[in-house]
Order: sequence, then C-alpha cells, then structure tokens
Amino acid sequence: MAYTVGELVAEFLPAVGVDTAFGIVSVHNIPMLDALSQRNAVRYVMARGEMGGAHMADAYARVARHLGVLFSSTGPGAANAVPGLVEARFAGSPVLHITGQTATKFIDRDMGTVHDVPGQTDMLEAVCKRAFRVRAPQEALPTLMAAATAALTPPMGPVSVEVPIDIQRMEVARPDWANIAISLPPPPPPEAQGLAAAIAALRAAKRPMLWLGNGAKGAREAALRLLDLGFGAVNSWNGRGVIAEDDPRTLGGLHGAGAPPVAEFYGSCDAMLVVGSRLRGHETLDFSLKLPKPLIIVDIDPAANGRTYQPDIFVQGDASLTMNAIADALEPKGDAFQRDLAALKSRAVAEFASTLGPYESFPATLRKVMPKDALWVRDITISNSAWGNRIFPVLGPNDAVHPVGAAIGPGLPLGIGAAMAGKGRKAIAMVGDGGFAMNMPELWTAVQEQAELIVMVMNDKGYGVIRHIQDYAAGRRFYHDLQGPDLMQLAQLAGLPGLRVSSVADFGPMLEKAFATKGPVLLEIDMATIGEHPPYAPYNQARKA
Repeated sequence: MAYTVGELVAEFLPAVGVDTAFGIVSVHNIPMLDALSQRNAVRYVMARGEMGGAHMADAYARVARHLGVLFSSTGPGAANAVPGLVEARFAGSPVLHITGQTATKFIDRDMGTVHDVPGQTDMLEAVCKRAFRVRAPQEALPTLMAAATAALTPPMGPVSVEVPIDIQRMEVARPDWANIAISLPPPPPPEAQGLAAAIAALRAAKRPMLWLGNGAKGAREAALRLLDLGFGAVNSWNGRGVIAEDDPRTLGGLHGAGAPPVAEFYGSCDAMLVVGSRLRGHETLDFSLKLPKPLIIVDIDPAANGRTYQPDIFVQGDASLTMNAIADALEPKGDAFQRDLAALKSRAVAEFASTLGPYESFPATLRKVMPKDALWVRDITISNSAWGNRIFPVLGPNDAVHPVGAAIGPGLPLGIGAAMAGKGRKAIAMVGDGGFAMNMPELWTAVQEQAELIVMVMNDKGYGVIRHIQDYAAGRRFYHDLQGPDLMQLAQLAGLPGLRVSSVADFGPMLEKAFATKGPVLLEIDMATIGEHPPYAPYNQARKA
C-alpha cells in the first residue's frame, strides 16, 4: 500500500514527542489530517478560528516547553494564523505551523485557484523565525526536521512549513522512526572576555540585582545559586516564576515600572545582572526606568547587545552556564541586602495593592484560593496590566502565560492551550470583556475538549484600558463602550457552568467553587457593580505637555 507525505507528517509529530495539535481541517490539509485521524497518537484540538488555534499552540508550547503544533489551510487560513504567530514570536515560543499550499504548478502564479495567495511564504517569513516549503516528496522529512530544530533552538520562535496539496498525496519512503530524533546544538558557554569582566564587576558589588527573562526559564538552579550568594532578584513579565515569587529574595514582576519604591531602591544597588531578557520598552516605560550600574547583560543572542539598554558589559552565552560560571567565582555577600529587599518588597506590594481601588484584595485572594500548580493565563485587560503582571505571585517558570506583544484577545485561546498542556492541572484565564469578544467562539472549543479552564471575564462593559489611555492622551473618551451578551446566558448556551461575582466578598467563595468544578467554567466579575478599576502607571499621572 502506498505511503504518502501526508502520512509522513502525521507520524513525524509523535516521533518527535508531540502529543497534541491544534487547528482547522480544510481543503488544503485534508491528506495530513486524515492520516493524523487514523493513527490516534496525537490529540487534535479543533479550534474555531486559525487565530485561536495559533494562540492555543503558543500557550501549549510555553507550558510544555516543547513544540506547539498548528495546522492551517493555505491562503486565508494561513493569514488568519498570523496574529498568533506574531505573539509566539514576541514570546519566543517554539510553535510549528504546518500549512497547506496550492498545487505546485499553481504556486505564486496568481491564477485564482482556491485559497491561493501569491507571496504566502513571504508573509509567513515576515512573522516567523523561519518559513520553509516542501518542494518534493523526498524533502518532506528533512524540511520538517529543519523546521522543528529551528523552532526549538534558542532563541526559540515560531516556524512555518508549507506542504503543497499535491505533494501531500505523493508517495514517499517510510522513515525508520526509531532512528529519528531532533538534535539541538549544545548550549554555548559564556564568552571568556565578557565573563571575566562580569565576574570582576560582581565581585566588587555589595548590593547586586539579578533580572531574569524568558531566556532564563530553564536556569532556576543557577539563578538560585546567585541568590544564595546574596543577590536580589526581579524578572521580566515573560520571565515570571524562574524564581518562585513567594521567595522574599525576589520582587517578581514588580520590577520598577510604575512602582516608585522599587525604582528608588535601584539607586541603592551597585550592579544589575540581566539574564535572557530584552528589557522591553513596554516594561521599562520606554526605557526611562533607571537600572543599577554597572549593567551586565547575558544573552544567547549576540543581537541583544545594545538592542534596548546599552550594557556596560555584555556576555554572550547560555543562561545556566553563565550564571553557574559566575557563581563559581564569587564569595557569599551576606544577607543584609536581601533583608533590605524583603522589607522593600512587603512595602512596595502593599503600596501597589492600595492603588487598585475595590480590587485591592483580588491578587491575594486569588493566590490563596488557586492551587499551587495551577496555570495563570491573562489577556491584556486592565486587571492584568495593573496587577496580574506585577504583584500576583507566580511559582513556576512555565506556570504563567500572557500576551507579550500586549494585544487584547488572545486570553481565552491561550487559556485553552495552557490547559491542554497542563494534563489535568487547572488553568485560569483572566480576560476583559473586550478581549473575550474577539475570540468568543473558542468557548465552544473549551467545552468540546472539556478543558480544565476557568475563564474569568473582568466585565466593565467596554475597553477599560483604552478609557484610561484616552483620559491621559486625549482628555476625553470615545469608541469604548461595548454591547455584549449576558455572560450567564452565554454560559448556558455554550453548555458550561456560569458564575457571577457582584461584590468583593463574593470573589473568594466563587473562586473556590470554580476551582472545585471539573471542566470549563465561565466566571464573570461584574465590574459595573463592584466599581471601576483605577488607572495604572503611566496613565494615572499628569500628562506631560
């Protein structure tokens, strides 16, 4: 019996450790998905839109720390996936996007065949780390291997592979899957000259801070060695949980932007070691946050040298190898600095919480009720920008997912993808009603898959973040009110439990009920009743002329 490229694609995924994929079946991926359906080795999650499917694959990849796989059709289907691929690129997420393509004799000729978009490869190349096209049956396996390797090689990112429909049906030799494995390059050791300079600077420092980013997520033990030597720590919002944020030696996501006590504290520090972080403008008030000097940046990517902040010292190398090498060369610095940091943390978190108006108790209540191994997923809703990114403690490096690119809308599908990767761990996705509306049909995906997911909708009946930005930037509000469905009726229609929180006192008990419920739950926070959420920095400040 003939063995086809479509069957090869279906068998490739479990051969490299993939057990879940997301997407939509369509005319230009039927041979691949038919083969997938006949093997029962990969769980296929049927998204309601390619954008949602791409976000699901992204979150799956972040939580599983392995390939998140998306199938799409060609042309409009591949284009619909672009927002999710863009977010995966922001997040450094290893997403493998397998898309159809029109038959080879029609590609890029603008002949009007079904779903044909001339320049599809250019479109995907613009938003992905790499984009490949299978041009002959014998190229299918090496192309897939190259794509998976590129996605998983740091700095990680999304990679697309186009498989033309006629090639999917062509015969190919069946690989010996027992001898197929992804081989990643070894982590690069720290560059010697930069490492020596970093060690000298950190030996002299008495109050050094460690800033941990996404690139340090696999380096917890090395980071803890530095904390045991007397360093204090903070992390980027994409580096949450590298150090468990209930540790008094780390400020977690309260890294200074919009937190005056932290920014002031940096003035007492005499070095900052940044590991695997872009120091994004979104998180540093467009680079106006003053960081301690000397500023030492460690990154596996040489392009990180001076990309945002200009370092005093740059070290190219793997996060874990570099931090371990630094720890090997240092003596303990005592615990006086860490005592100061712990006192600052307690004060700064309390001060920040006091700016949240009626929602002051929400972060602590959620952390108390939420299981320690639960997954914390957020949209870019005002509640996340105010407190979800900053003072809600994240305990594990793969436990938190949010739109790094600051888009609204991904929260629900990110929650579904995280729940699929959690393998029974509960996930909670905090979304605004505006962002929820953008991917609302994916609620049915959650129900169909019986995802262990709480969808917590912060419902202020409009674009709350935009209202505050308009107040700050324009002095008036416009185009911000949204008419939406009654969420309890929507829950009933979708076939999942619906719970509503109408007071601060209800929040804890309703959370307990939601976490105790098996399968998906829709939890509405009625902000119109509880009260408007105050603006957060910089939109809570006087506008500069």
